[in-house]
Amino acid sequence: MTQSDLDQKFMQRAIELAAKAEAEGEVPVGAVAVHNGVVVGEGWNRLIGQHDATAHAEMMALRQAGKVLQNYRLLDTVLYVTLEPCPMCAAAMVHSRIGRVVYGAPDLKTGAAGSVMNLLSYEGVNHHVLYQGGVMEAECREQLQAFFRRRRAEKKAARDAQRAAQSGESSDDQ
Repeated sequence: MTQSDLDQKFMQRAIELAAKAEAEGEVPVGAVAVHNGVVVGEGWNRLIGQHDATAHAEMMALRQAGKVLQNYRLLDTVLYVTLEPCPMCAAAMVHSRIGRVVYGAPDLKTGAAGSVMNLLSYEGVNHHVLYQGGVMEAECREQLQAFFRRRRAEKKAARDAQRAAQSGESSDDQ
C-alpha cells in the first residue's frame, strides 16, 4: 500500500468516527492515531456530552494513544483528523511529539496548521510536526457543511414553530 492509500484508509476511519460525533449531537470531527501502521487511538468530538471544552476528537485520540503506548510521547505516530486542528489540539500534538498530522478540511476560523496560524512548525517550539491537509477534503467538508445546514434548518423550524404558536395564542386572545 502506498502512503496515499494508507492516508485515505485512515481518513475514512476518521470520517466514520466523525459520524459518531454527529449521532451524539456533536460537531462531526473524528480522529485516528496510528503508530507503525496500527491504530492506537480513536476519538470523536464529545464536548457537549462530556461537558468538557478539551474533548476534541484529536485530544481523545491522543489520550487513548498515550495509554495504549504507555507514553505521552507519541513519536512515529500519525494523527488523521477530518478538520484542521485548532490551537489547543496543535499544541497538544507538539507536546506529545506526534510525527505527522493528516487532515481533511481546512478550518478557516481557527485552523492552527496553516489556515489561520501554524503552531505545528512554529520556530519557537521544541518539536515540529509534519502535516498535510486536503486528504479526502471534499468528503470531510461536506460532512461538516451538511451538519451545519441541518442544524440551521432545525433552528429555523423551531423559531417558525414558536412564532406560529405565539401568533395562534395572540389571535385566540382577541
